[in-house]
Amino acid sequence: MTQIDGRIYLASRSPRRRELLKQIGVTYELMLLRENPQRGADVKETPLPDEAPVAYVTRIAQIKAESGWRIVMKRRMPQYPVLAADTTVVIDNEILGKPEDAQHAQRMLRRLSGHTHQVLTAVAVACNDQVATVLSTSAVEFRELTDDEIRRYVVGGEPLDKAGAYAIQGRAAVFARRITGSYSGIMGLPLFETAELLRNHDVTPL
Repeated sequence: MTQIDGRIYLASRSPRRRELLKQIGVTYELMLLRENPQRGADVKETPLPDEAPVAYVTRIAQIKAESGWRIVMKRRMPQYPVLAADTTVVIDNEILGKPEDAQHAQRMLRRLSGHTHQVLTAVAVACNDQVATVLSTSAVEFRELTDDEIRRYVVGGEPLDKAGAYAIQGRAAVFARRITGSYSGIMGLPLFETAELLRNHDVTPL
């Protein structure tokens, strides 16, 4: 399918992903998937037993894109590609998702303190009942964090809806001693890989 006007649907609630798409000139319409389990969430983001981090993050991104495409077809919406992404933090092969509460966030940050972890972001584009995916892997080294720093950061509220309990584009930038890989991928949408995927669907960034 040729995308005459270059539009896509963005199946994400993340304001960072919206900002990043705008940064590279992609026109999108927001598609909000259900997240409340009591109302029948479109995507269950619980890892499967013994599921590897790469398999997990890729599977979730793909399911989000597929769920979005089903909405397009069910509602007979214009058939623009559906873009979705998922980001997870991994340390010692353990997935650190979004913290359940402030105490959980503090435990995560203590785990990351003084160590290098990986940030995996998978991007998926669904169109015409087909899904293409790409994975970005980055490494982030945190300096040693004091308990007081962790407490003050968590009290500010920034970590509570972030994988790994931190936002690299926010105040947690002062924690990162070294970054290897994609800064935008750590934020939640690797722009190089995303642009390549979109070009394959006749959507040209910039």
